[in-house]
Amino acid sequence: MTYRHPVVWFVLWAACCLSVPNPVVATDTPHQKAPPHLVFVRQIASPEDLKQDLHPILNRSLDIIAGPKTAEPIPDALQVPSAVTTDLQHRMFVTDLRAGVVHIFDLANSKYSLLEGGEHLRSPMGIATDRGGEVYVSDIELHTVLVYNSRGKFFRYLKRSRGSESYFDTPRGLAVDPDTGHIYVCDTFRHLIFLLDKKGHILGRWGKRFGGNGPGEFRYPTQIVITGGNIAVLDSGNSRVQILDSHGHFRHEIKVEISSRRAGLAVDENQNIYVSDPELNCVHVFRPDGRPLYDFGQHGTQPGQFDGISGIWVGTDQLLYVVDAANKRVQLFRICTKDETCQK
Repeated sequence: MTYRHPVVWFVLWAACCLSVPNPVVATDTPHQKAPPHLVFVRQIASPEDLKQDLHPILNRSLDIIAGPKTAEPIPDALQVPSAVTTDLQHRMFVTDLRAGVVHIFDLANSKYSLLEGGEHLRSPMGIATDRGGEVYVSDIELHTVLVYNSRGKFFRYLKRSRGSESYFDTPRGLAVDPDTGHIYVCDTFRHLIFLLDKKGHILGRWGKRFGGNGPGEFRYPTQIVITGGNIAVLDSGNSRVQILDSHGHFRHEIKVEISSRRAGLAVDENQNIYVSDPELNCVHVFRPDGRPLYDFGQHGTQPGQFDGISGIWVGTDQLLYVVDAANKRVQLFRICTKDETCQK
C-alpha cells in the first residue's frame, strides 16, 4: 500500500525516525576534544520542560492535521540561575538570584514547586542536600544559611543559638558530608571555611581572617564539595582547588586559570574534579591527582554550549548538571564509563 498524501507520509516517517532522538555529544573546546562518553541529555528552563512531550517535529506534524493546542499560561521560568544540586528522590534544586527563589524540578514525577517559608529569600547562592532530604540554602544578602525539610518547608537557620546573629558574613558554597551529616560553608569575603554539625554547632573554622595563599589558607573561597573522604575547595582568589582532609589538613592543590567567583565545582564517582570557567564558557575536568583530563564547552546557545556558565553538580545518577545562566537553563549530560553505550 502506498501513501501519497504528503502530510500522512511525513507523520509516519517522523514516528519511525524521530520519536527517540540520538544523544548529542557535548561540544568540545578547539584544543582538546571531549570524550565520547559525555553526552547531552536534556535541558531544563521552566516547568514546561518536565512534560514528556513527543518529538517537536512530531508535535508540529500533528498540529498540521489537528490544529494547534489552545494556548496555556506561561509558567515561571529560570531568570538568573546560580547553583544546582539534586537529592536521592531525583529532585533538582536551582537557586535563582533575580527571582529570589529556589526552584524544585521533580524529574521523576514531572512536578514543579518552590522552597517555602522562613524569611523571604533575597539572594540565594549555594545549595546542598543531605541523605534525609533536608535542603541547605546560603543567602548572601541575609548573611545566613536557611534549612528546609524534605517537603520543602523552612524550619530553621544555621546561626548562633542565642540571639539572631549569624555565623557568616557572605556564605556561598555549601556541602554536606553524606556519612556524618557535617555541613561545610564557604564564608567568601572572610576567607574562611566553617564546619558545623547537624544541629548547627561549629566544629571547626579554617583559613585566616584576611586571607592567605599558603596551604590550608584561602582568598575568596567560593565552592566546596566532598570527594572520597576529603573535601575540595575552589580557592578563587588564589586560582586553585585545594584538597583537604575532613579535618581541614592540606593534602594537595590543583592550579586552575580561573579567578571568577561565579565558577562552579563538582566531583564524580571516580573522584574526577570538574571546574566551570565563566570566562571561556567551558568546563575543565581533572583527574584526582590534578592532571588535566579534558575540557568541553564553548560560547553559544546549542546543546553543549554555554553563556554565563556557573554552578555545576554531579548527582548520584552520574548526570552532570551545568547552570547556563545567561541562557536561563540547566543542561544535563550523562557521564558514561568507557565500556558502556551511552544512552539517554
